[in-house]
Amino acid sequence: MSFLHTWLLFTLVKAADPPCSLRGVPNPPQLSRDGDVIIGGIFSFHNSWEQTPDTFTSGPQQPKCKSLSLREFQNAQTMVFAIEEINNRTDILPDLSLGYKIYDSCGSVEMAIRASLSLVNGHRESQSCSKPETVQAIIAETSSTPTIAISATVGPLHIPVISHFATCACLSDKRKHPSFFRTIPSDYYQSRALAKLVRNFGWTWVGALCSDNDYGNNGMNTFISAAKEEGVCVEFSEAFFRTDPRENILRIVNIIKSSSSKVIVAFVSYSDMEVLLREMALQNITGLQWIGSESWISDMNIATVEWQHILMGSMGFAIPKAKIKGLGEFLTRLDPFSDVELYKELWEMIFECKLAPQENVDMKDICKGNESLSEVQNQYTDVSELQIANNVYKAVYAVAYALHKDFSCSKSDSVAVCTNTTNARQPWQVLNELKKLHFSTTSNEEVYFDENGDPAARYDLLNWQQGKDGKIVFVKVGFYDASLPAYLQLSFNNISISWANNNPQVPVSVCSVSCPQGTRKAVKKGKPVCCYDCIPCADGEISNMTDSVSCLKCPPELWSNDRKDMCILKLVEFLAFEEIMGIILVLFSLLGVSFTMVIAVIFFAYKDTPIVRANNSELSFLLLFSLTLCFLCSLTFIGRPSEWSCMLRHTAFGITFVLCISCVLGKTIVVLMAFRATLPGSNVMKWFGPPQQRLSVLGFTLIQVIICILWLTISPPFPYKNMNYYKEKIILECSLGSNVGFWAVLGYIGLLAVLCFVLAFLARKLPDNFNEAKFITFSMLIFCAVWITFIPAYVSSPGKFTVAVEIFAILASSFGLLFCIFLPKCYIIILKPEKNTKKQMMGK
Repeated sequence: MSFLHTWLLFTLVKAADPPCSLRGVPNPPQLSRDGDVIIGGIFSFHNSWEQTPDTFTSGPQQPKCKSLSLREFQNAQTMVFAIEEINNRTDILPDLSLGYKIYDSCGSVEMAIRASLSLVNGHRESQSCSKPETVQAIIAETSSTPTIAISATVGPLHIPVISHFATCACLSDKRKHPSFFRTIPSDYYQSRALAKLVRNFGWTWVGALCSDNDYGNNGMNTFISAAKEEGVCVEFSEAFFRTDPRENILRIVNIIKSSSSKVIVAFVSYSDMEVLLREMALQNITGLQWIGSESWISDMNIATVEWQHILMGSMGFAIPKAKIKGLGEFLTRLDPFSDVELYKELWEMIFECKLAPQENVDMKDICKGNESLSEVQNQYTDVSELQIANNVYKAVYAVAYALHKDFSCSKSDSVAVCTNTTNARQPWQVLNELKKLHFSTTSNEEVYFDENGDPAARYDLLNWQQGKDGKIVFVKVGFYDASLPAYLQLSFNNISISWANNNPQVPVSVCSVSCPQGTRKAVKKGKPVCCYDCIPCADGEISNMTDSVSCLKCPPELWSNDRKDMCILKLVEFLAFEEIMGIILVLFSLLGVSFTMVIAVIFFAYKDTPIVRANNSELSFLLLFSLTLCFLCSLTFIGRPSEWSCMLRHTAFGITFVLCISCVLGKTIVVLMAFRATLPGSNVMKWFGPPQQRLSVLGFTLIQVIICILWLTISPPFPYKNMNYYKEKIILECSLGSNVGFWAVLGYIGLLAVLCFVLAFLARKLPDNFNEAKFITFSMLIFCAVWITFIPAYVSSPGKFTVAVEIFAILASSFGLLFCIFLPKCYIIILKPEKNTKKQMMGK
């Protein structure tokens, strides 16, 4: 851009006093008309030009342009049509005529800058100095790159530049382009619309191509940023230009062939697209879903039979269709015999003849004179696709309405008059009016510019479908409006969409398949975020949607199901009567009760026999009763814990066992006292007779009752959902409430048991044929062993097994007391009655 900087500096320095002449000015205006106010135009009538020798040093040169563009010629003629239409109206700029000067940039940035400087300073063929005829606005250009150069050149002079097809988002920067406007939306909106379109169909893995110029590079950068926001990854992004070496085009074609993405977003100009398609056709690359920018998606030159097998099903955004009343007739009224050389060139190109005899030209190639443009169908005469021409039309009307405001024109008695036509007009005044402009065209289309000089962003979504005649037709299948809320911007018509290769299903283009419910995405190391593995959710976590990036943790009382896609209630575990372990423990408990009842019956039947009377029958029956309660209290530990069952099970256990141990302790003391009473002069039995025995049992038991009452009053046991031991299930158990209370109950039982064991151990060798202290010693030994073992087993047992261990300890110790104390006596009563005599009892 060194040439641009040089000319811009020259213009800024000489803006107040333009030069008398310019070396190397371009050709004179291709189209011109005098008027009270002049509007400039720059169009690429030709696609290229022939470089003349040393344009800057050998005097003014006249570059020769070639390859006439029918579409650009139609755009320029639309500008002429709009100006003539305005001049024929009485409600806009009455008594004032608009003129125009339209230059040909020949598809060159250099020529575009020269044309803009000529419009600023006024083109003169003479070398005399005079006040230049500066245009009030410039309609330019079709491409973004030359438009950027034009805007940067004339922007500091505050001359409005209105483009009809320059979409680069960079032109919205008012610091660099303060006087730029356009009637086509910025690529910023189109790029975001393309990203939304791609994401709408679930394509998260796409390829991207762009023209290697300002239009393509800026548009693609915006698209990639917007795609990232939408969760779309770009597998490759390549830029190329139609003049690139064939090796570079082949390199890009090979990238497309080797890629795994099935969707290609092409932010490419139509002329660049033709070069790429030619190589793809040679290699017969089909089956790709093309998403195109407005530059080529609605271009009839691209939508030919030659590329049909490659581009069928293509989709993209285009400027909404428009109609311009009277333009078709105007275009066909062109006079080839006028002084405008461009008209002659157009005529000769369309009809492939020569208007006048020339050297080396056969007479049969001379135009016959009966040719008519109305009978020709080509890009110039076709008015079915006027999207871009309509933008030119709106640009001209925008300048006209701005001038209308600037000249203070208004209607008075149905007659429009302008009251401010004497003062010299300055372009900056038109610039200010354009910023405030808001009007409607004859087709009721609103025209206005936002603070960046951009119009409202509205696009039609086109789909390439095969018509009845086999040719491609552009079918509108949706719409995009950037002014609506985000969720309403992209909408679809109720029209079926044609996909690549006429596939009835939406193509799939993803790097990794969607992760099903119950899994989460884990990005592969060194890969884009769209390439991932599907990792099953951990236990207790779920994902209830596809492509979840994380798993949700279930609430405390819920757990994940097997598929990890739903939280379900955790399994509540407790020792139930219905399960096998519960049934077995109940049977043993009832068996213990049965044994106790049988022994009680035997003792009651033989209550008058020496062996029953000798062992304190009153304490024996009380002991059997307490053992029955011990067996029954184990049942309170089975079943769903409740508030009452939790309090009952621990207190019943503590009190019944103390009652049981108190009876055993009483019997032990009776044995010791009995033998002490046999000594000469001993009177000890009167201090421990039946009343004292009853009081001792009652006293020992009362202490435990008091401990239990304090426990229940201060911090009683309660049902508790234990979720700490198992993550996947809830252990429904009885919390101890106060650990001190629980261990006080157990400690008191243990204290009595140890005391009883010590006394029984001291009395084990007393002289008697049937010394009960021996059996009490052994029973206490079993009792203490069971409960000492119970402590570590209770602490380490999980869940319902904790309750089972406690029940087992109760039953084991109860069976130990029952069998060790009463089974030997029953053996003698039932099987050895001859030993059940007083003589036998008193043998020693």
